Amino acid sequence: MRSLGKQCRANQVQHNVPSAARIGAAVGRSCFQTRNRLAGSGSRHHASTILRAVAEAVQGESKELALYSVDPQLADHREHLDYRWNHYKWVKGNIEQAVGSLDDFAKGFESLGFVRKDGKTIYREWAPGAKAAALIGDFNNWECAWMQKDEWGVWSVELPDGPDGSPAIPHNSRVKIRMQAHGDWWCDRVPAWIKYATVPEGEMGAKYNGVYWDPPRGEKHLWRNRRPKRPSSLKIYEAHVGMSGEDEAVSTYAQFRDEVLPRIKKQGYTAIQLMAIQEHAYYASFGYHVTNPFAISSRSGTPEDLKSLIDAAHGMGLVVLLDVVHSHISSNADDGLAGFDMGQGQEANYFRSGEAGYHKQWDSRILNYGHWEVQRYLLSNLRYWLDEFQFDGFRFDGVTSMLYHHHGIDTAFSGHYHEYFGPQADVEACVYLMMANEVIHKLHPDAITIAEDVSGMPTLCRPVSEGGLGFDYRLNMAIPDTWIRLLKHVRDEDWEMMDLVNALCNRRYTEKTVAYAESHDQALVGDKTIAMWLFDAEMYTNMSTLNESTPVTERGMALHKMIRMVTMALGGEAWLNFMGNEFGHPEWLDFPREGNEWSHKHCRRQWSLVDTDHMRYHQLNEWDRAMMELDEKTGFLSSSTQWVTAIDQERQVLVAERGPLVFVWNWHPSEDYEGLKVAAPEPGKYKVVMDSDAWHVGGQGRVHWDGEHFTQPAEGGKFNERDQYFQVFAPSRTVVAYMKETEDMRQQQQQQQQSQDNAAASSGGRFSAYIQSRTPAAPAEGPYRNGSGSGNGNGNGSSSEGGRFAAYYKSREGGNSSSSNGAADNGAGYSSSGGDGGRFADIIKQRYSKR
Repeated sequence: MRSLGKQCRANQVQHNVPSAARIGAAVGRSCFQTRNRLAGSGSRHHASTILRAVAEAVQGESKELALYSVDPQLADHREHLDYRWNHYKWVKGNIEQAVGSLDDFAKGFESLGFVRKDGKTIYREWAPGAKAAALIGDFNNWECAWMQKDEWGVWSVELPDGPDGSPAIPHNSRVKIRMQAHGDWWCDRVPAWIKYATVPEGEMGAKYNGVYWDPPRGEKHLWRNRRPKRPSSLKIYEAHVGMSGEDEAVSTYAQFRDEVLPRIKKQGYTAIQLMAIQEHAYYASFGYHVTNPFAISSRSGTPEDLKSLIDAAHGMGLVVLLDVVHSHISSNADDGLAGFDMGQGQEANYFRSGEAGYHKQWDSRILNYGHWEVQRYLLSNLRYWLDEFQFDGFRFDGVTSMLYHHHGIDTAFSGHYHEYFGPQADVEACVYLMMANEVIHKLHPDAITIAEDVSGMPTLCRPVSEGGLGFDYRLNMAIPDTWIRLLKHVRDEDWEMMDLVNALCNRRYTEKTVAYAESHDQALVGDKTIAMWLFDAEMYTNMSTLNESTPVTERGMALHKMIRMVTMALGGEAWLNFMGNEFGHPEWLDFPREGNEWSHKHCRRQWSLVDTDHMRYHQLNEWDRAMMELDEKTGFLSSSTQWVTAIDQERQVLVAERGPLVFVWNWHPSEDYEGLKVAAPEPGKYKVVMDSDAWHVGGQGRVHWDGEHFTQPAEGGKFNERDQYFQVFAPSRTVVAYMKETEDMRQQQQQQQQSQDNAAASSGGRFSAYIQSRTPAAPAEGPYRNGSGSGNGNGNGSSSEGGRFAAYYKSREGGNSSSSNGAADNGAGYSSSGGDGGRFADIIKQRYSKR
């Protein structure tokens, strides 16, 4: 046995930093006076000039970044981190000097794109690469309304209202900008700031049109619910609206609101992460090849429909995060932002020039993060989603690609700090991310930002005020890779416990992490979900509890639950689940495309599987709900207390403390351990609060829910670094959570027991109520609370055939049913045995016929 300690430490250290205004003013005086120059040319010479000016401005005034106190190893890379910090202060200072604040700078949508002012519709577009430009659309029969260009490359046209006061451009009418390039060729493009874009229905290969969206007062969504506060425990449900229905079609925002939101709320999640919201012409890109960053995906409805969805989620207490894509832009020039690159240099372009502006792995364009107008465009995009749609935060996609000039392509990160800081780091992109997080958190202090980063860059999730990039969480992307590698290449009886713990616990404990066992990536065609690896073909033939379980399904059910629980308990400070993975959704995800004859068969969620009580999918869903409820009661997920006290390779046992809970995992495929010693953080009596072997979650009912586990002093003073231990029964392939009994727990259990006694008395006794529940009537449903309704309440523990409840029934044969066994009675009513199938049903039939 080995013990491994992991704990978080307090690390908020504030230092005074030089005034942004003073830095900006100093640099502005020495270097640049105009807005266009502030954007920079992107040349190495220009960057060095900037840094020299910054150094002069802050010399003798700058104090050490707080980052170095949080992580002393960062001091070895002081030169780079100070460079990044000073560049951030310079960029921010110049913006504040010119505009007033980052907040005001992020209001670009109030002046660019389509705006209404003083009885006019005004359209402005930054397109310095155009030689001529005109607005065309339904409003003028696609004739040219010619535009004028100012010194900054912004084209504009003003259209007065009609004599009756109606806007010159009707609501919901199509518009485009027609531009002439300096090579004298013409093109029609979707406006960069467009809020809505549609494609003609039924036309194969049709191009998108921008749509002027300004509904009359009676058609605008009226917000009814306030934003919820940031949840104390972040449990994220990752969802794709278009594929969220069971029908073979694209689902709508309204359908998601009415049919899926209640499921998420009931399941116990506290946040929703919406994918594929920004408009993307190619549906099969999963929403990651964005064409129109300000527009919502029109496949699922209108902007007002999306607002209604978010409003309803807020009414349920759920925060809503947008999966935002600022790491690249689709190369589709006809339908999106890429169309504004007409061959001009990066000093007048949304995109970088040459190879620096192209992502070869994604076939997409890289944004010019150091340019003034690009910074305004992206920051305004974030504010627009926060203000207009009331999103509560963002999951930033592809952050690794932004952090490094190599975009993470063909790069293996080992954790050495020199891999993160140096010439390979994209300082302009890092500075943009710092400004983005500052704007988001200033506008909405409870906002949540999450970075999808595979590299593990230090400082990513430290506050901007310390010199960090400012994210609240990072995704622990190594965990799902670990599970797939193990399931694909290693027999589970050969899994190394230490390697597993290292994979789960290997993170920066001064930066919060979102843990997940799998996401949408593993569900895509060409890959496999955890359930697919575990159940294989039996996902289609043996997921009904009306059939006897096979070794494949028993193993699959057990490991699916254990993998999710160990990941949630040890992998981070927040949790993420992709829609359907909670119940082991069968098959893969495959968007409609020419290769599958544009079929939606594999681009949907089969909710009927989880709604059918006798399906094992239903049992896996119950386990997921139990995990969410356990965290709701104990707060273990967000707790900074995490301690792995036992790593036993021979027995394949892990023991860990998280928050107030003590978890025991027995990964062994066949060995049960009676009297297993478990280190306890405090002396007292410990009781089971959750176990994966419960009947109603597809287990065998071998765990003693009524057992009282008293601690004993450790022989020799310590046991696995604790002063005391208690002993448990750990069945094979199970996880059991224990908690020290408190007075509140005792009172709650007494109240539950009294309620069960009263209910039983009114129906002729608990056991007769159970027998009634085995009739064709709908099985009883109930929450999973401390064994109540779990099928694992009181009774005699037994690992023999039929499980502990079978043993209990045998002990009662010939007697009465008046003994206190309500929890087990209730739970077995919808256990894995199902109708006439399973061991327990057979025992009941056999015993009941004797009466």
